[in-house]
Amino acid sequence: MTSMTAEPAHRQLGMTDEEYESVIEILGREPRPAELAMYSVMWSEHCSYKSSRIHLGRFPSEAPWVVVGPGENAGVVDLGDGWLAALRIESHNHPSFVEPYQGAATGVGGILRDIFTMGARPIAVWDPLRFGELEDAHNRYLLNGVVSGIAGYGNAVGVPTLGGEIEFADRYASNPLVNVMALGILKREQLVLSAASGVGNIAVLLGAATGRDGIGGASILASASFDEQSGAKRPSVQVGDPFEEKKLIEACLEMYERGLVVGIQDLGAAGISCATSECAANGGMGMDVDLDSVPVREEGMTAGEILMSESQERMLAIVEPKSVTDVVAVANKWDINASLIGTVTEGGTLRVRQHGELVAELPAASLSDDAPKYNRPTARPQYLDNLWAQGSDEAAAGDLADVLLALLDDPAIADRSWIYQQYDHQLFLNTVVEPGHDASLLRIKGTEKALAVSTDGHGRRCYLDPRRGAARLVMESALNVAVTGTKPYAVVDNLNFGNPEKPEIMWQFTETVEGMSAACELLGVPVIGGNVSFYNETDGVDIYPSPVVGMLGFADPMPENPPRLDRAEEDMEIWIVGPDAAPDLAASAFSRVIHGRLDGRPADIDTDLGPRVIAAATELAGSVPVLHDVSVGGVAVALAEIAIRSECGFTVGNVDWSQLWSEAPHRLVAVCPRDGLPELDVPARRIGTMGGATLNFLEHGQIAVEDATSIWREALPRRMA
Repeated sequence: MTSMTAEPAHRQLGMTDEEYESVIEILGREPRPAELAMYSVMWSEHCSYKSSRIHLGRFPSEAPWVVVGPGENAGVVDLGDGWLAALRIESHNHPSFVEPYQGAATGVGGILRDIFTMGARPIAVWDPLRFGELEDAHNRYLLNGVVSGIAGYGNAVGVPTLGGEIEFADRYASNPLVNVMALGILKREQLVLSAASGVGNIAVLLGAATGRDGIGGASILASASFDEQSGAKRPSVQVGDPFEEKKLIEACLEMYERGLVVGIQDLGAAGISCATSECAANGGMGMDVDLDSVPVREEGMTAGEILMSESQERMLAIVEPKSVTDVVAVANKWDINASLIGTVTEGGTLRVRQHGELVAELPAASLSDDAPKYNRPTARPQYLDNLWAQGSDEAAAGDLADVLLALLDDPAIADRSWIYQQYDHQLFLNTVVEPGHDASLLRIKGTEKALAVSTDGHGRRCYLDPRRGAARLVMESALNVAVTGTKPYAVVDNLNFGNPEKPEIMWQFTETVEGMSAACELLGVPVIGGNVSFYNETDGVDIYPSPVVGMLGFADPMPENPPRLDRAEEDMEIWIVGPDAAPDLAASAFSRVIHGRLDGRPADIDTDLGPRVIAAATELAGSVPVLHDVSVGGVAVALAEIAIRSECGFTVGNVDWSQLWSEAPHRLVAVCPRDGLPELDVPARRIGTMGGATLNFLEHGQIAVEDATSIWREALPRRMA
């Protein structure tokens, strides 16, 4: 009879044997159970970025307007006149597959805490999403649950969701992507960082009680591949309470305004382990922590469980002793818990006690600074040569009505209002350009300043060429904020990839970083933060490489009448602005929807013309009523979207068949009065006129505006019914 030996504890917690030996070397002994729990969550892929850290320094992150770059809870940029903006993006992919409502809801809660941890009031949220094809009932269940979770949390906490974007592909069926981005506004004197300086300062735990929900949720659950047992991980998904979060936001903002807080850190992934160690390490200090002072919701929680718990709506504030009474009073005013759980010490050691027993004693900085750093091997995928060779930019002519209606019926192109109408996007009354346009535009009350935000991703294009695909994402996102009248100002990124232990996946990742970095350098736009999500793999099948670019645009002053898709009118002229480039159908909607193909090599960015088109778009936004980026679906879909939103047809010519569907970069549609466009530094040509009740492409055919509108508006609701 064969004896069965239990798997070692460190492996059960996701650590390798080599990582466990490193812990022993740091401590000079075997770790206690609580210490092992702390290292396991802090050294997880999600928390330590152990497979990506050596590559992330490639991103350009400095500019005169950058106040806080990567490494803090959110990036912060200067808007002038004492105003700052905080921006952050995060993923909640695996938890949202296991439990879509709570996974998405707590993703919103976590990103909001990242923003108000900096001293900023959150003013908007965006949600880039990826799901499997909607013909499958489970994918519809996931989409419905995620959208409901984002709406339920965001609406209740009182922060508008202003946009996002969505893709559907079989590769996401068992591993959907739920990325969430948030924007906040603050005055410079309100800025708060996470360092715990000052011996004798008090660590105050604010907010909800600690339970077993979320143990290993973001840290462990997001740091391993999925399999058929993933459903059993449901208890690891955190449970959110937006009303507790709203109270926590207001309490923290009042504490900042009154100068009561020295430093602060939200309790997201890795919970108390992360907050205490990072606050101490960031200030070059140590900390003594008493777990008996932590309010808990469940009996008999071990030290490891309390330290690992990722229960939501919690913050750790570092407070001078003289301010503790006032901090507790503010907490009582807003009806939240305030518990004194620790004291800042000198020497850099984090000590944790429970029931009078020392359960952990370790160098605080070792939980982050000594985390593994892997330079994983890379290998160019063998599939690329074959796919590049198969690709063709020759599109056999077909029936325009059939093709265009099929594209407008595609849920990744069709009307998204089924999603965003579930969100409240008018909270605060800052919204100038709402969801459904190329970018969202918000005013900063009391000023003439405005901020635009766009999120963009294209997994299929990055699958065919991750470097070119990623560079084009940056350029497209920059053009999207430019057509609202703002200048590209800062980037955050969410890098969603498969299993980093596969050399092909790491090659995709490194190529993506290079492509994004080169494009940001070209535009002079800093990367002020981001997130890496690896192990998006289920039963050995990896997602497409799916970087998401969140672009912040800034205008001072804001255009008086920023362009919108619904401002086209009879007799206005239609222009194409940008290069008269060769058709580019690689990874295009035309190839995917009409021919079921994914092949070819996407065109590269134009390093000379691309930035000039973006600058021209910003310039035009002050005088042209309609500007629309040409992207998914090409010129034909861009024109159709303008006609549908403006309830006005058009007649266009001088555009050949392939160019109608081409997704070549650096192009936009401009609709302007009869006197035409001002003189530009980029190519521009007139192709038609607004008017009538049809989308009239002359020799290629025509469609009634009414028919196009019906198909476009019903595509998503029909599938979700």
